[in-house]
Amino acid sequence: MRITRTALILTAIGAQGAAAGGIDRAANVNDIIFRNGNFAEIGVSRTVPDVTGTDRPSALPRRYEYQGVADAFTLVNFGIKYDVTDQLSLAFTGQQDYGSDITYDGSPTTSLLGGTSAIADTYALSLLARYKLTENFSVHGGLRADRADGKIKLNGLAYGGPTRFAPGGAPLTAAQIARLTGGAQRSNAVSGYEVDLEENWGYGYALGAAYEIPEIAFRLAVTYTSKLTHDFGTTETFAGAGGTSARFTGSTTSVDTPQSVNVNLQSGVAKDTLVFANYRWADWSEFKINPEQFTKATGAQLVSIDDAHTYEIGVARRFSPAFAGRVSVVRDIVEGDTLVSPLSPTKGYTAVALGGSYTSGSVEYSAGVRYLWLGDASAETGTPDVARADFSDNTAVAFGFRIGYSF
Repeated sequence: MRITRTALILTAIGAQGAAAGGIDRAANVNDIIFRNGNFAEIGVSRTVPDVTGTDRPSALPRRYEYQGVADAFTLVNFGIKYDVTDQLSLAFTGQQDYGSDITYDGSPTTSLLGGTSAIADTYALSLLARYKLTENFSVHGGLRADRADGKIKLNGLAYGGPTRFAPGGAPLTAAQIARLTGGAQRSNAVSGYEVDLEENWGYGYALGAAYEIPEIAFRLAVTYTSKLTHDFGTTETFAGAGGTSARFTGSTTSVDTPQSVNVNLQSGVAKDTLVFANYRWADWSEFKINPEQFTKATGAQLVSIDDAHTYEIGVARRFSPAFAGRVSVVRDIVEGDTLVSPLSPTKGYTAVALGGSYTSGSVEYSAGVRYLWLGDASAETGTPDVARADFSDNTAVAFGFRIGYSF
């Protein structure tokens, strides 16, 4: 099974929302390391998606229409930057980098995906340093710690019904089913399956460099962020025939969040006017969730994802010493075909972002809004993949507010 999953210019902000139906919510709060002087900030954003879909034609009396599949979510981030010397700066930041809030309405007995859900939360803390080698060149990097947990439920007729168990209580493997039925090897049914991934911390690093021409506000910054490995304590529950169930504890599921590369470019083009372009690559193909008993029962992966490339281009302008604004267009492209996991039923997005800020003394107030057109996709289950529901014409809106203080 598969899941598909700015630069702070002239102090203007565009709301961060990422893909409302995906899980990559990473924002560029690490841009604080490039601020002039000592600075602290805290921000909050809210993303409200509108994601609906319809079952593919099947033997059911009607095609069920799913409403509100992606739930609204709130992100909170903070950062503080301090100049130790004229050359050395330190920053401490926090942000929710990944997450999932997917829930399918509908009954598991009358719809293909009703009752399926994926709820996951993460929060990353980063301690960064920047050292100016010359007026034009600098290097930056540091350590990251990420807290994560999650719960996934599979339900609905697309998942085939209750799991078949051996006399000892373990799920039958695909090979055991084949021997019992005299047919070709096939996967176990997993409707009613649930996995809980206990809270765990993962650790990694970030490393980058920048070239600047202060006279024209030019900056090219490249940052590499390593993968983080989480070893989750795992509890798996299978639904069996006749209302029975089997629960398995004590195993560990290792999950790698993706390594990524961010490229941020900006340059002044006229008095008080900047253009900027940002690029982000995330190596989601290395992100896999394979709980022990699920893999034994089905021979399949519970979660895998395609790589994503995000592009942003925009312009920012200072209209007065106190007020600045920006506008940008964002395009998120996810590799692979349009078949996706029900746990992330959209693929990529196109967005327009508007933001503005107002400075009064040492305090800076920023706000922004982002409107997203989410990519069409078809949710699939099974091995090989079988399309179960279609999702199209979905949207989301994200809006945010931040307050900063120079000291």
